[in-house]
Amino acid sequence: MFNVLIVDDEVEIIELMEVYLLNDGYNVFKAINGVDAINIINTEKIHLVILDIMMPGINGLQVCMKIRKDYNIPIIMVSAKGQEMDKIQGLSTGADDYMVKPFSTIELLARVKAQIRRYVYLNQNNSLIDNEDIIEVKGISINKRNHKVHLFGTELKLTPTEYDILLLLASNKGKVFSAEDIFKEIWKEKYFEGNNTVMVHIWRLREKLEDNPKEPKIVETVWGVGYKIEE
Repeated sequence: MFNVLIVDDEVEIIELMEVYLLNDGYNVFKAINGVDAINIINTEKIHLVILDIMMPGINGLQVCMKIRKDYNIPIIMVSAKGQEMDKIQGLSTGADDYMVKPFSTIELLARVKAQIRRYVYLNQNNSLIDNEDIIEVKGISINKRNHKVHLFGTELKLTPTEYDILLLLASNKGKVFSAEDIFKEIWKEKYFEGNNTVMVHIWRLREKLEDNPKEPKIVETVWGVGYKIEE
């Protein structure tokens, strides 16, 4: 059974999400503030976090950054703020997905399932992944069996989404993937023009891989086309 932590200062929203998650077979932990959320994550085996942004004290963005220092579990950020910059800010702190309130419970469950499936299996059945357990390129070593990534021997803490993007590019050395290609492959959803989700995750990935993210040598940009990792 997978453990889902719901973090929201509105008890009614927590209880509503809890009902649907329990009915779908998940074990639910609840926190009404950021401090309680961090304590639960440090003491329980949490597989996914549903995290509200607007909370008193430590807000959701700060909680997300604290989680990302030590854990790579999927984080679905929820907020009443639906502007593109709000979404970019949420993803930039390390969230894997972003939902705008109000949202349907059906959509929430679908996204929870998608993120947990990615976290557990990490595209093991993806036809783009070769049959080798280890992929090595430009000082990066990706172990697909235990899902660990090392850069020149130092282990990197990647989110599941960052791992998926890196694995996709590294498994297809030299091939250029557009933002639309990456979005469809990783998120399995229709891509809309102006969607900056991929760009945000690429930037965060570069921050962990590159000496200078503004002048990337590993995840290269092919201007007007997309991204690639060369042999």
